[in-house]
Amino acid sequence: KTGCRLTRSKDGENGVATFRFDAPSFFNCEREEDVPQGAITAMTLIDEEGELSTPGVNAAFVEGKPVAIIAKYEMRSPGEWDRFMRFMQRYGEANGLGFAKA
Repeated sequence: KTGCRLTRSKDGENGVATFRFDAPSFFNCEREEDVPQGAITAMTLIDEEGELSTPGVNAAFVEGKPVAIIAKYEMRSPGEWDRFMRFMQRYGEANGLGFAKA
């Protein structure tokens, strides 16, 4: 299921945001050259503060066919966590999305 899952260490020093994108449109490309350059080599989140980027991107397969893209953004300090949460707050507000604690 498409979405973002957050985990954070008990001491708050680090965390991971795991994004899952089910059936991204470029999986439907008939020719490899139609796949956008860098489509699955990195994920970059862009907002008014700048960019957050991760090379931690992989494809998920079922029966040999790609079904989803999984991207992991690692935060290694409370400051990085706070920056990510500001991004997600703005993104959620702009796209009608909410946050639910597990």
